[in-house]
Amino acid sequence: MDFIFQTWAWYVSGFLIGVIMLSLIYFGKTFGMSSNLRSLCSMAGLGKRVGFFDFDWKAQRWNLVVVLGAMLGGFVAVHFMADASNVSINPKTIEQLAQLGIDAPNGKLMPDALFGSQIFESPKHIILLLIGGILIGFGSRYAGGCTSGHAISGLSNLQIPSLKAVIGFFIGGLIMAHFLLPLIF
Repeated sequence: MDFIFQTWAWYVSGFLIGVIMLSLIYFGKTFGMSSNLRSLCSMAGLGKRVGFFDFDWKAQRWNLVVVLGAMLGGFVAVHFMADASNVSINPKTIEQLAQLGIDAPNGKLMPDALFGSQIFESPKHIILLLIGGILIGFGSRYAGGCTSGHAISGLSNLQIPSLKAVIGFFIGGLIMAHFLLPLIF
């Protein structure tokens, strides 16, 4: 059982993702996390006011279980399986983060300046979280799906719009990391 609690090699994880994707294709399903927001809004009754949310959300119950499993898996991984000793961050990255006032994780998986509970004490950070959440929600709907939906499901189905979306996500990430993040911090 020790192999479950250790970091898995890329080829094991990749193979398992491939098996899941083949299963989804076989059963005619598509994978993506952002579509669950639409399901949740439909469950809440917004379909009576907005036509976009007026659909049979019960057909997407399986995808809600995927989200629940991802949240549960994340909780288990952080609280019971997290081992920061095998995380190796490039010293140049640590130096660049230090220039922005972000400390190295130092035995943790993530820096406290970005992911610690103290970010909820700063109005600036709360506003950044709200704006970022709105932009991510809008962007994933505007692109017709999120990064997981396009990069994993769309590319495995050889969909050209997904390739374009993934290229756009990558370019957006580069712009954020190299131009916007230094302005914010």
